[in-house]
Amino acid sequence: MAPWGDTKLFFCILFITCCCCTVTFAQLPMDCCLSVNPKAIDRRVVVDYSRQISGHGCSIDAMILVAREGRKLCVPVDEPWVQRMVKHVKALKKFCKKKQYKKRVCTGVKRV
Repeated sequence: MAPWGDTKLFFCILFITCCCCTVTFAQLPMDCCLSVNPKAIDRRVVVDYSRQISGHGCSIDAMILVAREGRKLCVPVDEPWVQRMVKHVKALKKFCKKKQYKKRVCTGVKRV
């Protein structure tokens, strides 16, 4: 082969591999809430939350509350009790970090 033949072959294989990975990663399914439950949830159960925004792969806006045992609960974003829940979770995370996650109330709280 020519002196640059091996290099060209290497870059061609690398390019094809990158293209295949990009296509594969683009087809990963997204975990979305399909509906929300407006019923209030006990704040002692919730240890984390995340926000789902419509238009970013999901069809509805929702707040995803994570329970101590790992269950994910979809609730509406605009409810006043949900906003209080978010404040509670932020305070809980701050408290647990300060206490080095050793208190019983910190069970299930992810380390920040």
